[in-house]
Amino acid sequence: MAEDKNKRDSIEIRMKGCQANNGFVQNEDIPEQDADPGSPTDTPQHRPEGLHGALEADFKGIQPYAGMPKEVLFQFSGQACYRLPREILFWLTVASVLVLVGATIAIIAISPKCLDWWQAGPMYRIYPRSFKDSDKDGNGDLKGIQDKLDYITTLNIKTVWITSFYKSSLKDFRYGVEDFREIDPIFGTMKDFENLVAAIHDKGLKLIIDNIPNHTSDKHVWFQMSRTQTGKYTDYYIWRDCTHENGITIPPNNWVSVYGNSSWHFDEVRNQCYFHQFMKEQPDLNFRNPDVQEEIKEIMQFWLAKGVDGFSFDAVKFLLEAKHLRDEIQVNKTQIPSTVTHYSELYHDFTTTQVGMHDIVRSFRQTMDQYSREPGRYRFMGTEANTENIDRTMMYYGLPFVQEADFPFNHYLTKLDTLSGNSVYEVITSWMKNMPEGKWPNWMIGGPDNSRLTSRWGNEYVNTMHMLLFTLPGTPITYYGEEIGMGNIVATNINESYNTDTLLSKSPMQWDNSSNAGFSEASHTWLPTHSDYHTVNVDAQKTQPGSALKLYQELSLLHANELLLSRGWFCLLRNDSHSVVYTRELDGINRVFIVVLNFGESTLLNLQEMISYLPSRLRIRLSTNSAKKGSEVDTRGIFLDKGEGLILEHNMKNLLHHQTAFRDRCFVSSQACYSSVLNILYSVC
Repeated sequence: MAEDKNKRDSIEIRMKGCQANNGFVQNEDIPEQDADPGSPTDTPQHRPEGLHGALEADFKGIQPYAGMPKEVLFQFSGQACYRLPREILFWLTVASVLVLVGATIAIIAISPKCLDWWQAGPMYRIYPRSFKDSDKDGNGDLKGIQDKLDYITTLNIKTVWITSFYKSSLKDFRYGVEDFREIDPIFGTMKDFENLVAAIHDKGLKLIIDNIPNHTSDKHVWFQMSRTQTGKYTDYYIWRDCTHENGITIPPNNWVSVYGNSSWHFDEVRNQCYFHQFMKEQPDLNFRNPDVQEEIKEIMQFWLAKGVDGFSFDAVKFLLEAKHLRDEIQVNKTQIPSTVTHYSELYHDFTTTQVGMHDIVRSFRQTMDQYSREPGRYRFMGTEANTENIDRTMMYYGLPFVQEADFPFNHYLTKLDTLSGNSVYEVITSWMKNMPEGKWPNWMIGGPDNSRLTSRWGNEYVNTMHMLLFTLPGTPITYYGEEIGMGNIVATNINESYNTDTLLSKSPMQWDNSSNAGFSEASHTWLPTHSDYHTVNVDAQKTQPGSALKLYQELSLLHANELLLSRGWFCLLRNDSHSVVYTRELDGINRVFIVVLNFGESTLLNLQEMISYLPSRLRIRLSTNSAKKGSEVDTRGIFLDKGEGLILEHNMKNLLHHQTAFRDRCFVSSQACYSSVLNILYSVC
């Protein structure tokens, strides 16, 4: 009873404090007023009333104050004037969260897939022996590439592609690999490579390298052990018995190598013939042997662990051969079989693109995917599909739910014998019409195994082809030196003995007009520099208005900054023997680029015949003739010089890909629409 009494007294004391506190601690020096003896609250007969009722009575006219006890707080919190705002705020918060979650899900659902690094900008392909010599031995090397990374970034490049640098016995240093895990000493050391990878990534760039799975050098340890039939290496290569008549080897069949003559070569150590699709120093691996596939997988893992961002898989169509070894059919059936020595004289139905080959390519993809799980570290996979027809080339993209390459490399522009509006149109539409839905195209105009652009078609088409490259949908790929218009060297004074025809486009990079074009300080370089290096070099063109390098940089910058070029539709307006005209447009942007390229002689074009509602004058955004940049042209009659190109800018609300007349002539790689209000891309157009 005494305890209950003390508790009641304590509450009463606090309640009295409620009336006078108003948020401040009561001054202990102030004497407490005596209670009125006649007060009903102080009379014993009123004390037994319920405490709750007493508190409610005392709360009338009292306002909340800081530091109130919980008993008082509970009484105020239940009042409607406090409860309703609290509940309204709670449900508004819940509703806001639900709206934000729903909006986030909706934006994710309608947003197109972001462009990956291999889609977002151009690739720059380097032949390392010819790019930059850092140690004065006359050969380009990995340190030389690292020294020139700042230059590469000025081109707005996103990906550096370095061709084969593996330890090799062949002077071409491209195919016959002795050791897939070693850097050839001519290019440097593994430490040099690791430093290069780190430097490339520090610049915000990516690195892809060649992977050559089809064959090795005959100096490779695998081949040396295979020819002596040592353990599992016995069947690492394709061996067959062959006969001899009058000192001449009779091969198992009529198969011919890419470089001519029989693709079988007799080995005196093993006393059998081995198969080679290329040179006899490059024996083919036996990909029907699971151990071989595992070896290639481990090689891939080795370089991926080094930080490589992707591979270009070379010569993949040669990975498998028919097991039955039947003769291939002659193109000319009346030709005497013993005279068939050239690759083009046979249909290669048993030595290329065999059943199971794509399964091997898919296994490569699976290995790449294992290293792509880390955010931001997707590993790119490209395949060389050189000389394949368009249908077989498209198969390297894979199936709708089974991916292979991110894209097969597109060599079709490099194969054009004659340059015209019609031929360029056929290459573009052939790829875009046959490419599987949702896949990504790519374009290149040169490479180490092709004659350089200026040597094929002339200097006047350098800028036009670059304008084509950067205004087509997809990834542009540039071979080193093309950005300044380098040409083939003359075949004289070449001291190399291996396939000299392929060396003409591999001459040293022309950096300036000093000795050896700034490529090397050595007294002699592995290949001679081109005779025009005094004027055709990076140092001269980087400050020269209207140079090929300047236009290349402007085009690459435009490609990087314009959604019309990176995500937009491609709509062909016209093509003929001289010119090709097309637009780049994107839903949500009421502005289009009209690209006009002339690959023939001087010509006059009337754009209003192609698009009737065009204004009479349009602004030139970029031109191969720098003097015309920013000026206007008369759309009723545009005069184009030989090899001239224009990018015109026009405000247009009725985009061509929505018009029935152009629907069959419009293509898009990854459809997206732009919202100027939200400044986002969305896919539900």
